[in-house]
Amino acid sequence: QLVESGGGLAQPGGSLRLSCEFSGSALDYHAIAWFRQAPGKEREFVAGIGGSATNTYYAESVKGRFTISRDSTKNTVWLLMNNLKPDDTGVCYCAADLGSAVISRPKEQHAMDYWGKGTLVTVSS
Repeated sequence: QLVESGGGLAQPGGSLRLSCEFSGSALDYHAIAWFRQAPGKEREFVAGIGGSATNTYYAESVKGRFTISRDSTKNTVWLLMNNLKPDDTGVCYCAADLGSAVISRPKEQHAMDYWGKGTLVTVSS
């Protein structure tokens, strides 16, 4: 089970930190990714992290602004979002890929095995 939190309203240029908590240790060494779905748009990959905390991958649109990290002792993956833009608005989901511990390209939705219910991020002045 994956549970997201940390969404809310932020001004352009502001920051939010999302959390994805998962129960048990089964996902400690698997790839976890964040996706987002803007109103009226398809859900898209944002960032991912492998079983090793040093293995990360970002969508071009968030590179340099977002940072994904994980702490296996706390069964948690975070997404720190800085310099937020209105285009970052949407429901953010975390998802786990049981078939991989490495991320080297954007994750496809169909490759993910578990999903959280999402947390809403709104960037507006």
